[in-house]
Amino acid sequence: MKKPFSRSTLTRRPLHRWLLGAALFAASSAGANGALAAAAAEPANATDAAAAANSRHAAQLAQAAAPAQSGDPSAVRAGAGSSRAPVPGGRCNWPDYSAFLGRHVQADGRVIDYGPPQQTTSEGQSYALFFALVDNDRATFDRLLAWTEANLGSGDMAARLPAWQWGQRKDGSWGIMDQNSASDADLWIAYALFEAGRLWRQPRYTTLALAIVDQVKSTELFSLPSFGPMLAPGQTGFRIANDVWRLNPSYVPLPVLRLIARNDPQGPWKTIASNTVAMMRAVAPRGYAPDWAAYQSGKGFIIDPVKGDVGSYDAIRTYLWAGMTPKSDPLAAPLLAALGGMRAAAGGAVPEKVATVTGTTSGTGPAGFSAALLPYYMALGANGQLNAARARAADASGAASQAPGYYDRVLQLFGQGYADGRYRFDASGRLLPNWSASCRG
Repeated sequence: MKKPFSRSTLTRRPLHRWLLGAALFAASSAGANGALAAAAAEPANATDAAAAANSRHAAQLAQAAAPAQSGDPSAVRAGAGSSRAPVPGGRCNWPDYSAFLGRHVQADGRVIDYGPPQQTTSEGQSYALFFALVDNDRATFDRLLAWTEANLGSGDMAARLPAWQWGQRKDGSWGIMDQNSASDADLWIAYALFEAGRLWRQPRYTTLALAIVDQVKSTELFSLPSFGPMLAPGQTGFRIANDVWRLNPSYVPLPVLRLIARNDPQGPWKTIASNTVAMMRAVAPRGYAPDWAAYQSGKGFIIDPVKGDVGSYDAIRTYLWAGMTPKSDPLAAPLLAALGGMRAAAGGAVPEKVATVTGTTSGTGPAGFSAALLPYYMALGANGQLNAARARAADASGAASQAPGYYDRVLQLFGQGYADGRYRFDASGRLLPNWSASCRG
């Protein structure tokens, strides 16, 4: 989640010249999951269309949003009504999404985490883009994208990956606080753009997604000796010795890797997906994922020398991503098997922290942890724990006095949204959103 480091210069690579064409269709199913709207899309040779979309992009960005340089505190203060994004009024009847917009998203598309005073992260922007896509909320999606590119991406994410942290600096000014990137956010942004291009039939999104993926390949990959390619957590600061590399197991959701592999078939994404499961087996000896891990040449995976073997606020996402991975993915079962510890947690409680080497747990995780584990329990068929987690997540959602923070809210949107059947992924990573006739734009 928090990544204190600095960023290096980017190298731009040529774009692949093809776009996604989309044909939307509705699929209905009985039960709680409702109707899932899927879309079939295949690569097409569309050099002229992609080039035209690319040339339109700068003009659309400038029209949509200018960088928010003033940083007027009144515009970001909790409850400042004029600064809030308009709530979509239940476009797809997703109250949790509406609450997230009302609390954390400004009208200009900036997502605010009030934990660290009024900071914005590329992670928050990337998650919000995904949620807007799930809700078929095109207007909010475009505002989020415009703010991200203008303020985190120096006006052109086709040439520069977004900085991970934006907020009020020590001198009182507002802007980028750390230029380094966060690779998980970069992958989620690319994912949201690819699928927005497909589902909304907008090739400019696809063009930008390809540019971001090219930059990730250039600047955010490790080649680990005797192991292979893995995602670096950011552009700089994670090769902490000549023979030691730091990794974050929660940065590599299999559906995201699958979708990027579909759009960039010559890239290393399929190998990274397989390596992710191999990493998880190595770093989770008791079935619990750590927040951070490390790899040392000649030794393989080791305990992270910076954070140790603790599994907590970062690691909770590994169970979430594993649960959301469709059973038709050949890596779904081995990934769940590697992460069996949370199912065996004492008394069915969700621990806040785990010593992953011994399996010793401590504390009780916040409500967002329970929501994050809903897909995991569903995938395992652990109905008793699923029902208990549902109840705890629902109680927290309905208790306004508890005022869930940013991270609890995004875990809730991912986990509860999945459990409620608002979206699924197919084996190639494509998003299957529940766009019913009443909420389809």
